[in-house]
Amino acid sequence: MTTALIILIGTIVTYVIYRASKVVYKKWPMPFFHPLLLCPLILIGIIQLAHLQPSDYALSSSLWTHMLGPATVAFAIPIYKHAPLLRKNIMIILTSIAAGTLVAIGSSLLLSLVMRFNGDLLISLLPRSITTPIAIEVSKTIGGLPTLTTVFVIVTGVTGGIIGPYVIRLMALKSPVARGLALGMGAHGVGTNKAMEYGEQEGTFSTIGMIMAAGMTLIWGGLLIPSLLQITIL
Repeated sequence: MTTALIILIGTIVTYVIYRASKVVYKKWPMPFFHPLLLCPLILIGIIQLAHLQPSDYALSSSLWTHMLGPATVAFAIPIYKHAPLLRKNIMIILTSIAAGTLVAIGSSLLLSLVMRFNGDLLISLLPRSITTPIAIEVSKTIGGLPTLTTVFVIVTGVTGGIIGPYVIRLMALKSPVARGLALGMGAHGVGTNKAMEYGEQEGTFSTIGMIMAAGMTLIWGGLLIPSLLQITIL
């Protein structure tokens, strides 16, 4: 079987399972049936039943992986369309992202202490609240392990994408700014996709939150990494 045919089959199978997962979630809107949780579980089951290696599936789904970059760049479109609204709320955005990234780093440190992670794991965990393509580069810059960072990012995104809407409902958030920044900061690309379901303004603020969180995490990481590593050693 040629590589092109393998990629074609993997692309189609992944798409069909994801669409089917969305149909199931629409009919039974429970957290366990969320597409971001149900789809990977089904795919893992197929890989196990077919006795495939994870690397085989990674190759077959490589088209979707390569589309992560263009998809992230495409988030710039709503930012351009709503530039005046962003300028109007710039102080709210900066304050929220600064606070959110500090909370993300603090929670990463707490998790590292509880799980007894070493320095490499801690640094790899820091960019977990950034979308995958940017998180990988940030991880390299601050001395982390990109492969581990990818795992942490996926877990964070899926978790945030599932519980984010429930938190928004619980806190009765009505502002597009609050909804968008919360989802973008807390669940990056997955959260931004969810924010788009609320409206274009939510999607715009989620996108800007996700992008700015990357730069802010890089700044905080550079300033705080020596102290954080010292804490983990103690």
